[in-house]
Amino acid sequence: MENFKMIAKTFFGFEEILAKELQQLGAQDVEIGTRMVSFVGDKGFMYKANLSLRTALKILKPIFYFRATNEQGLYKGIQGIDWSKHLNSRNTFVVDTTVHSDNFKHTQFVAQKTKDAIVDQFKAKFGERPSVDKDFPDLRINVHIDRDQCSVSLDSSGASLHQRGYKTATNIAPINEVLAAGMLLLSGWDGSSDFLDPMCGSGTILAEAAMIACNIPANINRKEFAFEKWNDWDNELFDQIMNSLMKKTKEFHYTIKGYDKAPSAVMKAKDNMRNANLDDYITISEQNFFDTEKENQGPLHMVFNPPYGERLDIHLERFYREIGDTLKQNYPNTNAWFITANLEALKFVGLKPSRKIKLFNGSLEARLVKYEMYAGSKRTKFNPPAGQESQE
Repeated sequence: MENFKMIAKTFFGFEEILAKELQQLGAQDVEIGTRMVSFVGDKGFMYKANLSLRTALKILKPIFYFRATNEQGLYKGIQGIDWSKHLNSRNTFVVDTTVHSDNFKHTQFVAQKTKDAIVDQFKAKFGERPSVDKDFPDLRINVHIDRDQCSVSLDSSGASLHQRGYKTATNIAPINEVLAAGMLLLSGWDGSSDFLDPMCGSGTILAEAAMIACNIPANINRKEFAFEKWNDWDNELFDQIMNSLMKKTKEFHYTIKGYDKAPSAVMKAKDNMRNANLDDYITISEQNFFDTEKENQGPLHMVFNPPYGERLDIHLERFYREIGDTLKQNYPNTNAWFITANLEALKFVGLKPSRKIKLFNGSLEARLVKYEMYAGSKRTKFNPPAGQESQE
């Protein structure tokens, strides 16, 4: 099987961990860009990347590059591709566009022009044309324009890879699965201690933590990928890849626990863990974190997504002060990480973070912060001067 270049798209701040994931999977020529990592592999590796990568949103397969400064140039460039290799006139397709260019102002216009060029090629060659289907297309085409450089790719994933397939119920302000996995990997979570999400909502962080700990492929529960509708789809190869990945799962010998004070959240989280076949590894209970304390003396890894105040009406100053007090008084020997887009609220935690990493939760600029709570002390140990370990 021949190798080809692919692009894995991700969130800002996850490029390095995505590159590391790709290297560990066996990708070649891994190169980091902005919100993306390019790499080389064959068709089997494309299947493997879609199934396995925790921090990728999409895997694109570039098929053509050209220069265009106006709509005629764009139309001509798209017509330069032999679309009958990828589609037939009975198929459906959709065009997604990303545009950073003064020459092209509207993504919708670029999508329309691309569609026209493809349809006109079919009408001229075969007298009939494929149609557009925005919801369930046979082929998803991605056009990326940066100034006058155009790249055309086939989208091998389809719906964003954060749609893992295990979540049927969500709570208020659910966290994106790729964001959750990225936070866990940035926090150094590897399954070698007990784990707690003290504000677990619908359970996304818990599910991702369990899959990392057991080396379960991130998208094992997903119903479909776009490449299953491609002309060269190889069902047998896909099954081989899936089986080889499942042989690499491992046992987990610690606990993964989630708390939430809302009974509805606990119910939803339990449902989602069952859907993901992870309920053997995860215990979820209805508890208010501020009334809890650490259950044993061993090290504890904690990652959570507290309310920011954008969507939940709570008294933030008091809430964040209680987070700090609970960690300080009740959770010795704990590495506590959480994400917040409310940078003011962080001041009220009353503890000095040892790490601060800039991320985005949707369009909100956020910080992933780490607080190291040491055993045998009600205070945090000395932390390096501000900025020394920072990735801001």
